[in-house]
Amino acid sequence: MTLPLNVRVEAAPNFLSNLEAAHQFFVEQDADSASERLRKLKAELREMIAVLAWSPASGHPARFLSGRSAQARLRAQAVQQLAAQAGLPYLRDYLVSHHIVLYAHSEVEVVLLALKHQRQLTYFAEG
Repeated sequence: MTLPLNVRVEAAPNFLSNLEAAHQFFVEQDADSASERLRKLKAELREMIAVLAWSPASGHPARFLSGRSAQARLRAQAVQQLAAQAGLPYLRDYLVSHHIVLYAHSEVEVVLLALKHQRQLTYFAEG
């Protein structure tokens, strides 16, 4: 039996923007606890990264891929095509505290794409 290799895990610029937006929300919500809440979120993200480096398919299949409307299916198909073109054919979600991380992966690479709070309806893209 061979052990899996550690895969490379990277964060896309959009993911980093989403993390900064989460921090700004923490500040607006309660400036006194914002730094501690961000520290805790980052610690949980580091734990997630360690898991994904060992097992990239640890998350759940991305929930938005199961949309039923024609528009949702078209959006999901477009995102899947982009991921496949980048060599990262699988899209998954990973729950971290009260946040959901969207990521794409292959057998050797993981890219963190977006971060949202559980109560947000959609992922936000920079731009």
